[in-house]
Amino acid sequence: MRPGKWMNLIKVIAMFLVLAGILFCLIKAVNKMGTGQQSESLKQLDGSIRKAVMTCYATEGVYPPNINYLKENYGIQIDEERFTVFYEVHGDNMMPDVTVMERQDTE
Repeated sequence: MRPGKWMNLIKVIAMFLVLAGILFCLIKAVNKMGTGQQSESLKQLDGSIRKAVMTCYATEGVYPPNINYLKENYGIQIDEERFTVFYEVHGDNMMPDVTVMERQDTE
């Protein structure tokens, strides 16, 4: 091969590597953005449950007995394929412990 052809080949390889790097960075950014949205969904669900718990206490004088009560009476909707909610009651006049976790695939 002539020296000019070697230079052209090197330029093509370099351009390919640059494009591959840009594509890699773009994929990482999109993946990170999706993770941020999942985290925000978890925070919103946790906040909605806590707000409903406080609203129930303010209007009824007692904390809700279980998470189903919040679903039926306060419009809480839980995507149970994505999230698990732990709701632990300690007494009628003690705020329950609420923990919202994202489900992990067990496959």
